[in-house]
Amino acid sequence: MPGRPLPTIPTHDVASRNNKESCYVTIGTNVYDITKFLDDHPGGGDLILEYGGKDVTNIMRDEYSHSHSESAYEILKDHLIGFVANEKVMKAVIEHDKPEDIVPFPPNANGLAALKASGVEGELAQNKPVFAATGMSGVEDLTRETDLNADYETHRFLDLNKPLLMQVWNGGFSKDFYLKQVHMPRYYTGGDSAPLFGNFLEPLSKTAWYVIPIFWLPPVAFGSYLAYTGLESFFQTAAYWSIGLFLWTLVEYGLHRGLFHVDG
Repeated sequence: MPGRPLPTIPTHDVASRNNKESCYVTIGTNVYDITKFLDDHPGGGDLILEYGGKDVTNIMRDEYSHSHSESAYEILKDHLIGFVANEKVMKAVIEHDKPEDIVPFPPNANGLAALKASGVEGELAQNKPVFAATGMSGVEDLTRETDLNADYETHRFLDLNKPLLMQVWNGGFSKDFYLKQVHMPRYYTGGDSAPLFGNFLEPLSKTAWYVIPIFWLPPVAFGSYLAYTGLESFFQTAAYWSIGLFLWTLVEYGLHRGLFHVDG
């Protein structure tokens, strides 16, 4: 994920990048610098230069010319350098009370609502997320509240407004789908965490750090005392205690790694 938001590039700058020294293309509001890809394009660089500085949405979908595969869009993603506000978007910016909601891209929730009201949402809908694996376009998205209802309608994964346990139990998700979704960040602001049980058991899923030593130190101390009384010296007790801790750490790590991170 980039350390800063991608810039919004002026339309005249994009349009001027139409030669071998500097070639940009756009899909919707996404801008790609494909200068270094010209020589690697299967159809030759000259074919791309015909569309330099222009939107290539239609030509990439044109079955008569050559419909491009998902791999082509994945290659484009590596060349994404920013966004462009075209005439339709700029009209919406001018009409909106707070232009900063829309530009620079990506727009916030209010900006998206304004674009939708202006009938310009389709310009953004053509774009794929900057990072398809996370659905994010910049580090600032980590602190942008997730619309939980829209997220569920889009992905049909987990509704974070409802208890999670039975949703996971009855979800029937495929392995690939589940792994993709759990690696897609959601910014939850409804409390400490999304509800797990949704009933009287819920407090058991939220344990303060100090509860752990309060609960475990007494039995650990008592067990260590019993071991000390049955062994010949404190050194022997400390040695057995250290060996046991070391072995359990390896076993616990192996179980955790093998059961929960087989794809890691």
